[in-house]
Amino acid sequence: MATKNKIITKDDIVSKYMNEVLEKGEKPKSVYLFAKHNHFTEAEFYTFFGTLESLEKEIFRLFFENSFNLLHQHEDYPQYDMKNKMLSFYFTFFEILTANRSYVLQSLKRDRNPLKNLVQLTTLREAFKNYVSEILTDDYRLEQEKLQKYQEKAIQESAWLQLMMTIKFWMDDDSAAFEKTDIFIEKSVNASFELMNVKPLNHLIDFGKFLFKEKIYSK
Repeated sequence: MATKNKIITKDDIVSKYMNEVLEKGEKPKSVYLFAKHNHFTEAEFYTFFGTLESLEKEIFRLFFENSFNLLHQHEDYPQYDMKNKMLSFYFTFFEILTANRSYVLQSLKRDRNPLKNLVQLTTLREAFKNYVSEILTDDYRLEQEKLQKYQEKAIQESAWLQLMMTIKFWMDDDSAAFEKTDIFIEKSVNASFELMNVKPLNHLIDFGKFLFKEKIYSK
């Protein structure tokens, strides 16, 4: 009796792609060749991905998603303040990157033009920015609602730049167990939250409003 072919899943394709990149030292030349070498059809590939590039982007988004899911397995996580949620995310995310370090290094150093390599991080960027927005608390929001939208965008972008800097540091880190990266994470996240202190800025805005009113009503 003939056995049925196993139905290939999205995770199967991701795993096969990462293995092929690592084993051959380069990305597949086409969807056709990738599917042929791994014994599934192009149609099966296109069920989940439109291009090899979209698959590459999805891999980095999955690193984020796996980190996010691991964090939410801890009962205490929802009670953490924003800074500790961010620290927890960083340490979890970089544990997953470290488990896939060979693939990450090969992918992000593939092209001589760094900007071309960073295209793979576009879906990770959106997922991470949404995460920052979700964990943003009133402790770090300006009191003036009109400014909150611009402030939130600024916090998202600065958090993304910080994550990119940390990835670069981790890629260059040659310390045992990447201890220097752990130190970098703790110090950089602590410093960024010090800079996010909105109390002095709220006072400055209140002072500016006072001066404005005094100038208007004193005429």
